[in-house]
Amino acid sequence: DVHFAKTWKQTGEFIMDEARQPLSRKVPIPSSLINPYRMIIVIRLVIVCLFFHYRVMHPVHDAFVLWLISVICEIWFAMSWILDQFPKWFPIERETYLDRLTLRFDKEGQPSQLAPVDFFVSTVDPAKEPPLVTANTILSILAVDYPVDKLSCYVSDDGAAMLTFEGLSETSEFAKKWVPFCKKYSIEPRAPEWYFQQKIDYLKDKVVPNFVRDRRAMKREYEEFKIRINALVAKAQKVPEEGWTMQDGTPWPGNNVRDHPGMIQVFLGQSGGLDVEGNELPRLVYVSREKRPGYNHHKKAGAMNALVRVSAVLTNAPYMLNLDCDHYVNNSKAVKEAMCFMMDPLVGKKVCYVQFPQRFDSIDRHDRYANKNVVFFDINMKGLDGIQGPIYVGTGCVFRRQALYGYDAPKTKKPPSRTCNCWPKWCVCCFCFGNRKNKKKVTKPKTEKKKRLFFKKEENQSPAYALRAETQKAGIVNQQKLEKKFGQSAVFVASTLLENGGTLRCDSPASLLKEAIHVIGCGYEDKTDWGKEIGWIYGSVTEDILTGFKMHCHGWRSIYCIPKRPAFKGSAPLNLSDRLNQVLRWALGSIEIFFSNHCPLWYGYGGGLKFLERFSYINSIVYPWTSIPLLAYCTLPAICLLTGKFITPELSNLASIWYMSLFICIFATGILEMRWARVAVDDWWRNEQFWVIGGVSAHLFAVFQGLLKVIAGVDTSFTVTTKAGDDEEFSELYTFKWTTLLIPPTTLLLLNFIGVVAGISNAINNGYESWGPLFGKLFFAFWVIVHLYPFLKGLLGRQNRTPTIVIVWSILLASIISLLWVRVNPFLAKTDGPLLEECGLDC
Repeated sequence: DVHFAKTWKQTGEFIMDEARQPLSRKVPIPSSLINPYRMIIVIRLVIVCLFFHYRVMHPVHDAFVLWLISVICEIWFAMSWILDQFPKWFPIERETYLDRLTLRFDKEGQPSQLAPVDFFVSTVDPAKEPPLVTANTILSILAVDYPVDKLSCYVSDDGAAMLTFEGLSETSEFAKKWVPFCKKYSIEPRAPEWYFQQKIDYLKDKVVPNFVRDRRAMKREYEEFKIRINALVAKAQKVPEEGWTMQDGTPWPGNNVRDHPGMIQVFLGQSGGLDVEGNELPRLVYVSREKRPGYNHHKKAGAMNALVRVSAVLTNAPYMLNLDCDHYVNNSKAVKEAMCFMMDPLVGKKVCYVQFPQRFDSIDRHDRYANKNVVFFDINMKGLDGIQGPIYVGTGCVFRRQALYGYDAPKTKKPPSRTCNCWPKWCVCCFCFGNRKNKKKVTKPKTEKKKRLFFKKEENQSPAYALRAETQKAGIVNQQKLEKKFGQSAVFVASTLLENGGTLRCDSPASLLKEAIHVIGCGYEDKTDWGKEIGWIYGSVTEDILTGFKMHCHGWRSIYCIPKRPAFKGSAPLNLSDRLNQVLRWALGSIEIFFSNHCPLWYGYGGGLKFLERFSYINSIVYPWTSIPLLAYCTLPAICLLTGKFITPELSNLASIWYMSLFICIFATGILEMRWARVAVDDWWRNEQFWVIGGVSAHLFAVFQGLLKVIAGVDTSFTVTTKAGDDEEFSELYTFKWTTLLIPPTTLLLLNFIGVVAGISNAINNGYESWGPLFGKLFFAFWVIVHLYPFLKGLLGRQNRTPTIVIVWSILLASIISLLWVRVNPFLAKTDGPLLEECGLDC
């Protein structure tokens, strides 16, 4: 995979051309691991077809409704498996060459040639997102291993909270001490809270004599910094009646969260002060966009688009990296890892973003609620990287600014055709003429066909370099079209034409700040392409899926980067209630995309989206609908045990083979996936369990809420997931905050437990012969109970923490189901008339 361009010297030696060396390479999965995996997928597909042939051709007449429901559910599960499985056909891994990147772009003693990067950090509510967590994220960004003049950090405060503003001011002061300490001793990670919590030998590999003294001094400084932040938090608990006032006595502009002007404050940067050693610090900018009643501000997607425009006016770096406020930089070289792909001379031009996997701290050892999502991040995303690239997951992603502006990916130039010199000239001419003639006949209908496709390309969607070349030829920039697309800002529009970034030098810092305030106005996006073709796409609470999907439709590809040391780490919800609400938000976003114009089922044909990549996007918006057949399938075991019926007839030898083969293929697929992805069995099993728990609760509610929104126009507002604070570790693991999402799993558990008791009681009452048919039904019920076991353990783990209303609902449901069971009375035979017996006499 490594190609070296070589130049012939007079000495006869081949010299490697440094400028053409790749900065990364693909590492394919060994054939001994991937080929058996592909083979078992094909075998499983054949067996599934034979299995359904048997199921359809052998209905259960005495339980026809149960049989029909089960067959419909199984067909849906098979379709979901196909959508999920086949995008994982070409999994790959990647390696980067940081030494080559440094040698080429960041030589010691010379000005760095690395591309500038703008960091985006978004926060909304300091009550749910503690300022100390946000401060650690910002400190880890400012201390990253990257040239300071190439780095800027923009913090979006969408709640216009004075607490966030003051916390950022304290953070900027502490950064003047923290950043030089990190760079002097090359510590990891560079978020102080997590660095000082490490239970490792911090003296390992440290040979500087003053390290221990400086570390102790820095720890004292950090403890004092925490006290100041906590004092700000305590002060913010009581809001004055007249609202907050700033140090100069003027009212805080954000006292009314829904009605305030735009605010920008540059804390660090070119004129924002130096660190304690006199070195320059990266730029740190506070941004709070304007909010006015009557405007749709589009939540996080709107805030991110405001940051795109502000950063374009102030710094205009060609690349942007966005992080949630609770995701800190765990690997200081993460930005350089991404630049190995973005600045690669071979593949970099067509890369729209580099996505890093999400890793988490503060997860219990057993990961009871599958917060790690290892199956998605270590299996699915690697498979997508072998097709067109991973989907965007909302954080830990480095973007190319030109791709976010809605431009098409650059076309790959075809190599010039070769001709043979041995043919006579007249033959060559005839051959060329014939080709031209055929091309005219063939290409014309193709061009006309492309024009009729849904995916239309406007004139202003050409790449930036093509647009700039066209304007140079014409000498006139079509300002009206550009302003219609990007908005009424001459400075911002001019910045979009700079493919390699950079600001307009003719403008003073004061005028740039004034223009930056203008581009975050709440009415700036009116009658423009923002949120439709440009930036983060509107229309769903999961704007990340839509944004990545639009880029892939424009022909771009993305890269999945997994460094040996995780690039970023975040906080995950500990208790099941918060976890289910998080999953509910994701699932509702998928339902919104399903009913939107950007649904992958019908959008983007004729563009650059590859077939298997479309499969993955379809799977990402269809999966919540699986909750309906899953709920029905988890209810069937209890019904079968209570009624004495079953969804299959008595199995023959051939049918037993199909069932056994299907189960073997299911297990073999999972085992082979875990082998090539290096995923542990317990992680895979937790993912399977939470698929059922989330499917019968959060996904189900998302479907109904999505239908309500589309049909009745009832919009659902979501609260921000609580981030980890200073609580005792795992203190909220068993906390159950009451939510309606807990009702369906509780009901299913009660149903299946009662069904198991009823089935065993019936078998005891009816004798030995009834035990044989019972085993299949019991296996079916135990499958449901085992998958819901983490929910049951969390519900009963600490009874003093279980809400009373959950117990009341459980008793009520158990009583209703028990009364229905008594009413059905399955132990007695059903008769339509008087019971007649033979007397034994021959009359």
